[in-house]
Amino acid sequence: MMEKMIFGRYVPADSMIHKMDPRSKLTIIFLFVCIIFIANNWLTYTIIGVYTFLMIGLSRIPIRFLYGGLKPVLWLVAFTFLLQLFFTREGTVVVDWGFVKIYAEGIKMGFYISFRFFFLILMTSLLTLTTTPIEITDGLESLLNPLKKLRFPVHEMALMMSISLRFIPTLMQETDKIMKAQIARGVEFASGPLMERIKAIIPLLIPLFVSSFKRAEELAIAMEARGYRGGEGRTKYRQLSWKTVDTLQLAFLAVVTIMLIYFRS
Repeated sequence: MMEKMIFGRYVPADSMIHKMDPRSKLTIIFLFVCIIFIANNWLTYTIIGVYTFLMIGLSRIPIRFLYGGLKPVLWLVAFTFLLQLFFTREGTVVVDWGFVKIYAEGIKMGFYISFRFFFLILMTSLLTLTTTPIEITDGLESLLNPLKKLRFPVHEMALMMSISLRFIPTLMQETDKIMKAQIARGVEFASGPLMERIKAIIPLLIPLFVSSFKRAEELAIAMEARGYRGGEGRTKYRQLSWKTVDTLQLAFLAVVTIMLIYFRS
């Protein structure tokens, strides 16, 4: 499980995307989430797809590695497609099986929404794969720095996000250990009636929650023992540096946005 887990996992590599400033990567992800809703036809979704896979190519993250890590969420993409397929009642009827009718607009919207969901997952995964949690924290804190004038706890929020990303692989590893221990005791997670499989999850969740609370308490005690008092007066060992590649990437995204607006139906 841990070998295939990609959410919250950092993969070191010598690539253009890895060397970018975390502030530019966070800005690009935020803008990407906004502009993907501009796409509403095959040409605009093709542009989004080309841009997404170009970013993956520049990151030097193997496609096979991404596919293996995204397997658990692909069923969500398929479920989204089926929802649009069976519940969209517009356009001409393509399939008529009595109580089941599939419309042309349902097929089209199913593909559109599924592609949108899939590209969003790829881009957000690319952020964590090419950026360490510390860099994400520093970048997020720098971007939200103006909110400090409104007494918004910027440092604390950035720290919470960083800790959350950091402990996702740890929680998955803990889940894997508990599952193996339960399977050794005869628990069946993948076979039997549905209700039995649901009941089998309860012995998995309880020790996982107990372990998570214990780990959070240990982390809080460790931070308090080291004199942690928030972001007030703190200095940074790593200084963020905006490079030419960051400006070029934002300019490239601006060009993609203009193309989406121009070719939008």
